[in-house]
Amino acid sequence: MLSRTLPLSRPRVAVLLSGCGTHDGSEITESVSLLVSLDKRGASAVVFAPDKPQLHAVDHLTGEEQAGERNCLREAARIARGDAHCLSTLVAGEFDALLVPGGFGAAKNLSNFSSEGPDMTVDPLVASKLMDFSEQGKPVGLCCIAPVLAAKAIPGCSVTVGSSAESRAWPHAGAAGAIVDMGAVHVEKGAGGVHVDRSNNVVTAPAYMHRGTPGEVFDNVDEWVGTVLSRIKD
Repeated sequence: MLSRTLPLSRPRVAVLLSGCGTHDGSEITESVSLLVSLDKRGASAVVFAPDKPQLHAVDHLTGEEQAGERNCLREAARIARGDAHCLSTLVAGEFDALLVPGGFGAAKNLSNFSSEGPDMTVDPLVASKLMDFSEQGKPVGLCCIAPVLAAKAIPGCSVTVGSSAESRAWPHAGAAGAIVDMGAVHVEKGAGGVHVDRSNNVVTAPAYMHRGTPGEVFDNVDEWVGTVLSRIKD
């Protein structure tokens, strides 16, 4: 069981979401798991998302694209119980770490990895915030498919999206190769693994890149969150 004992000073962690729902936004189990883990570990979380349209909306029952437009920030507010903030207002100097869960929104809304693969671009605002934290030596944590953002935005970093032998269908299965093609290093990790790039202070984990149960995903996310918090400098 996680400790509920609060430190004298609660770490402040920015959480970057990309919408709400695994097929077109942030993966909900991963997002809620990291928020619960942060709270249980005595950290204070603030949710951010870009105020822009999602690439598209997906009917999660059928997997088919839906008509109509959805906004990343408004959708992220569903997970944050209404307390979500525009990414443009995020100031890295006011936080101790940045965490980014997975879900296809990372590959569709925070970047165009889903369509461009290793030729992807990261949303300029997202890239600038990742670099702000990185340049200040603050830990950046990404899980599931989100590590592709670091692979592109933080030159030469090392990350994991799990084990290529165990990964799900494309784009997950091709993510490791794409990371290498982008000039980063991919480190194979099993379903419960966490990788730490100590040089760049980037912490990554597979989460739902493997076919785990919600409990297994929570355990991996919790270890990932704990590792990120342990990397915060006094």
